[in-house]
Amino acid sequence: MVAVTAGDAEIVRRSRYEPECFAALFDRHYPVIHGYAARRLGRGLADDVAAETFLIAFDRRERYDVSRDDARPWLYGIASNLIARHHRAEVRQYRALARTGTSGTAEGHADAVAGRIDAQAARGPLAAALGGLARGDRDVLLLVAWAQLSLQEAAAALGIPAGTARSRLHRARKKIRAVLGETDPTTLGDDT
Repeated sequence: MVAVTAGDAEIVRRSRYEPECFAALFDRHYPVIHGYAARRLGRGLADDVAAETFLIAFDRRERYDVSRDDARPWLYGIASNLIARHHRAEVRQYRALARTGTSGTAEGHADAVAGRIDAQAARGPLAAALGGLARGDRDVLLLVAWAQLSLQEAAAALGIPAGTARSRLHRARKKIRAVLGETDPTTLGDDT
């Protein structure tokens, strides 16, 4: 069994010869990948997307670049591609959220704590704005805002140049700000 303190790259490398080692990567990252998929698609599809993400990752572990110790961008990239297959469901969820102002998914403790009145008021318009973004713009924005990847990690996850990710993020934030009256709840920092 692989040590709990081993880095992601070491886990993937060892899993090539000891497949059971991959379970450590699954245990380490499944909750965040599942949470990301649930926020994008709802709980119903999140189980399938998260499970399929790790199946694909396991099948492709031979091609993983072990010079990258953090496997999160790789896993988020796989999940984003799977979510793209469910694009219609994601847009429907945003439209429903925009109409009702409530989420169809169960909120976690952190969401409940952060659910201040001003956030509740912005929820419907934010969902409408997210539903109106181009898929590529939305993917970069949500990887940065929800998955808390850096811009460079989001670019790597999506297999695009950092400059393209930067312009997509800027465009997405500009559209979100326009809908929300120059307020952007997805901003964790600046666009760099």
